[in-house]
Amino acid sequence: MTKMKAVVKTKPEPGAEIIDVDIPTPGPGEVLVKVLATSICGTDLHIYQWNEWAQQRIKNLPQVMGHELCGEIIELGSNVKHLKKGDIISAETHIACGHCFLCQTGNAHICINGRIFGVDINGVFAEYAVVPASNVWILDKKIPKDYASVMEPLGNAVHTVLAGEITGNTVLITGCGPIGLMSISVSRLCGATKIIATEINDYRIKLAKELGADVVLNPKKDDVVKKIKEKTDDLGVDVVLEMSGNPTAILDAFKALRPGGRYSILGIPDKPIEIDVSRDIIFKYITVQGINGRLMFSTWHKTARFLSSGRLDLEPIITHRFRLEEFAKGMELMESGNCGKILLYP
Repeated sequence: MTKMKAVVKTKPEPGAEIIDVDIPTPGPGEVLVKVLATSICGTDLHIYQWNEWAQQRIKNLPQVMGHELCGEIIELGSNVKHLKKGDIISAETHIACGHCFLCQTGNAHICINGRIFGVDINGVFAEYAVVPASNVWILDKKIPKDYASVMEPLGNAVHTVLAGEITGNTVLITGCGPIGLMSISVSRLCGATKIIATEINDYRIKLAKELGADVVLNPKKDDVVKKIKEKTDDLGVDVVLEMSGNPTAILDAFKALRPGGRYSILGIPDKPIEIDVSRDIIFKYITVQGINGRLMFSTWHKTARFLSSGRLDLEPIITHRFRLEEFAKGMELMESGNCGKILLYP
């Protein structure tokens, strides 16, 4: 067998196709993985929709989409010594060069020469994929295989939540997409005392409440800033975890954050946003953090420990499972917002 099914972004326009492509061959320091499960990320949806961000970011078409996976190693490239055939794995999706200034100073997750599966190179929405051995994460046997493909986005949530003090703090999570929902669970596990979430979709509002958000506000119906002040003795929340990328949500969260608070931003806006730096940042003496991916690999260790301990249950967040050929159904659900995390099976 030399061909495989893959979801490919073939043209610079909305949509994608499932077509036959060559099965890749692992080079030195790489492994060939049989994909057991993969999951849809908001980034994949942006590429599928071909929004302004995707138009500027995606340079190499045609290209296999997707970056989150669970797989089984079926072939080793030369010089791979620490892995073996049959290993069940997930993978860090940011491929670092290992030699630039950032890699050498403990910041490989923002490597100057970094590449990302399904963005810069072929991804994992396919029957098989090649993964650098240095990016492989061997799955603890206590962790269900389905969870392996979700470890990468869960790592985003863990990184964002733990980017500063969380225990004993009040938290605002803006946007209850899959990573926002995961952040609710992680914040609860890590000792946040009050979790306020914002979301406009009824399906996700219900999920957020089920996962333990103390208050869920709908910006289309509620005066978010006023309600948050009421819930925090007019002080504002200690921590903002921005997951939506929505300009209004981002600006309202600055107003809802207390002076001296922490604002961690993972959501990606489509376009530039104008912020009153003097009022909202300088005079409020707040810390603003951009969050990119996961710390390599300390976030992975924490994420794996949370899952293997059994204290973090992803099952309520995984709401739909489809065959790979049904990827368009998954994209439609993501566009509607009537879902949590969606898994695809080759």
